[in-house]
Amino acid sequence: MISIKSKSELEKMRVAGRITGDVLKLLEAHIKPGVTTQQLDKIAKDFIVSQGATPSFLHYNGFPGSICASKNDEVVHGIPKKAVVLSQGDIISIDVGACYAGYHGDAARTYAVGKISSEAQRLIDTTRESFFEGIKYAVHGAKLGDVSAAIQEYVEARGYSVVRDLVGHGIGKSLHEDPSVPNFGRPGRGVKLAAGMTLAIEPMVNAGGHEVFMLDDDWTVVTADGSLSAHYENTILVKQGECEILTLS
Repeated sequence: MISIKSKSELEKMRVAGRITGDVLKLLEAHIKPGVTTQQLDKIAKDFIVSQGATPSFLHYNGFPGSICASKNDEVVHGIPKKAVVLSQGDIISIDVGACYAGYHGDAARTYAVGKISSEAQRLIDTTRESFFEGIKYAVHGAKLGDVSAAIQEYVEARGYSVVRDLVGHGIGKSLHEDPSVPNFGRPGRGVKLAAGMTLAIEPMVNAGGHEVFMLDDDWTVVTADGSLSAHYENTILVKQGECEILTLS
């Protein structure tokens, strides 16, 4: 069931979203060669707690971290570890959520570690840009397929592929709510969007093919062909006109 958020619910989601966006801004300053993903996880957890919120991901279905830290060919759900050290030229996707007064914010970014290749930077840029292309259609009365198709078209026109096995989602009292939000589809299809819906829209884009598989840790998803992957996500509020992004710093 898709929920339409009340004014009081949206006030809480805006706070959760602000905290989530602020976490990513904070982490950006710490992403550099020699830093471990476990260190980043602690920074994120400490900040979220200091803001009167709780990490949405910690212990969610047994996940052991407060952030997902996915490096290079890892698409999503990388587990923060002391053994995972960032190196010059890596790219790292950080996905994080904060729960405030029972409501969640969810967002992700992909960052350069030091100086990266122009190809890696183009992948990061395209992934971010595809999100903003998609949300042009996230308005009251549109169809969800309009958003999905816009993301897919933008990505594929630049020679990349969108992951099919993982999608965005509704969000609110639960971290994952209806509807599912694919990053591929056809215009005019799917759920009709209505003002008050809150969605986590999150293009996951591979430099190679769209196929992925899960590692033996039962969490980390990687590209099947070993190509780089980037991730960009925000929690948004559907409105009568232009949507509102809730997770910007």
